[in-house]
Amino acid sequence: MTTEIIKIFDTTLRDGEQSPGASMNTEEKIRIASQLERLRVDIIEAGFAAASPGDFDAISQIAQKVARSTVCSLARAVDKDIKAAGEAIKHAKFKRIHTFIATSSIHMEHKLRMTPDEVIKKAINAVTYAKEFADDVEFSCEDAGRSDIGFLKEITDAVIEAGASTINLPDTVGFRMPSEIGEMIRIMSEYTKGRAIISVHNHNDLGLGVANSLESILNGARQVECTINGLGERAGNAALEEIVMAMKTRKDIFVGLDTNINTKEIYLTSRLIANITGIEPQPNKAIVGKNAFAHESGIHQDGMLKNKETYEIIRPEDIGIDISDTLILGKHSGRAAFKDKLTKLGFEANNEEINKAFERFKELADKKKNIYDDDIRALVTSEMTHVEKVYELIAMQLMDSTGGVPSAAVTIRHKEKEKTDASIGGGTIDAVFKTIDRVTGFKGTLIDYKVTSVSQGKDALANVTVKVTFDDSEPAMIGHGLSLDTMLASAKAYIGALNSYLSMQGRLKNSSSKGI
Repeated sequence: MTTEIIKIFDTTLRDGEQSPGASMNTEEKIRIASQLERLRVDIIEAGFAAASPGDFDAISQIAQKVARSTVCSLARAVDKDIKAAGEAIKHAKFKRIHTFIATSSIHMEHKLRMTPDEVIKKAINAVTYAKEFADDVEFSCEDAGRSDIGFLKEITDAVIEAGASTINLPDTVGFRMPSEIGEMIRIMSEYTKGRAIISVHNHNDLGLGVANSLESILNGARQVECTINGLGERAGNAALEEIVMAMKTRKDIFVGLDTNINTKEIYLTSRLIANITGIEPQPNKAIVGKNAFAHESGIHQDGMLKNKETYEIIRPEDIGIDISDTLILGKHSGRAAFKDKLTKLGFEANNEEINKAFERFKELADKKKNIYDDDIRALVTSEMTHVEKVYELIAMQLMDSTGGVPSAAVTIRHKEKEKTDASIGGGTIDAVFKTIDRVTGFKGTLIDYKVTSVSQGKDALANVTVKVTFDDSEPAMIGHGLSLDTMLASAKAYIGALNSYLSMQGRLKNSSSKGI
């Protein structure tokens, strides 16, 4: 039997980044794109080029680094958006422009204020113009889930004639039931057979994103748009890991269908994105949650001891977790053992990144008894997504006696010079951040603050993620800090956000000088 491949279109870097608090800097996006390529996703939607100079820059750099996956940029059915997308992906080996316009009556009447004929004309113009920049053009009927099927056929005919080879039918507001989505996809896949690939993009507002995606595949969709960990605005998107593992586990239902995904990279990809965004999957999240392979019930444990298949339909190793190999390294471990561990965990790092991560590992091993795989993943991710350290934290001292005023003293290095200052605040963290502002001369406004435990135990690493705007300049910057001390991690995260801001300002100045 011939196997038919379902294309996986990952939009973590575009739709996933629209999750509140999930913004990423350019270096982090490049690192994620490289990991998505190792995961073997077919198409990486790297961003929305026209949204901001920062988005354009990130897509452009990803396009130059990714060699095996198709690099895609989203664009509204507007000439300036399409031109920005085309320019951003021009160096990609495989490139795609994804353009869209709303097709439901409620969107056309109240948002676009256009007639159906005007929408079709705009869609044709968008696809025609996009073909000047890329042979591979995808067209999306925004809010297809609430669109008239007759109009979907009409606009689909028009954009296929104009050159679109993929037609995406998104359930933009997550409204439809699986049976309804399945019927729409069955009709449209039969209607476009031999002319275009039908794609789906299901939101999770009613918790049906994955179910709707799987039903779509069974009814003829041959591309699925999804995100790692189900990230996305509102309730998120269909989760890539759930779709892929459902197909792999239930081959009796998905007969003759498969994906190109290397499932052994799933867990590493999930952890990378959780570390970078600061958004942890809930513990009972399917496939990648911390409890996904935990068995606490006595009945379950008894069955597991006798035969794992009694309660385990997916093996941890299938998604890249080696449960039997988590506590090998300690303070006496050498560089060779550390490098071997990174290989087992799926990291591809250069010597400089390995050396820096190893130094941080040794520092951690002196303070922490047990080093878990998640600790190492967090350390390496931190080193591999770093930006230039314009400012570097050297020392910090906190003073907050009972009934006193919280204050902090901070020493920061800048251009080989160290400067120390102190400040008071409404709380300890406020005092730390105000002191950093005094030392650096940049005024930051904290938009979001999150702290999570990397692994387990009272000596677990604290992973702090902050979202900060500097000098009232948009967009907000994301910063990360790792430390056994939460306050120290917070200071590192804040300075990391400042360094990202300065790095972006520098890149944008360079881009402007090149006429972009």
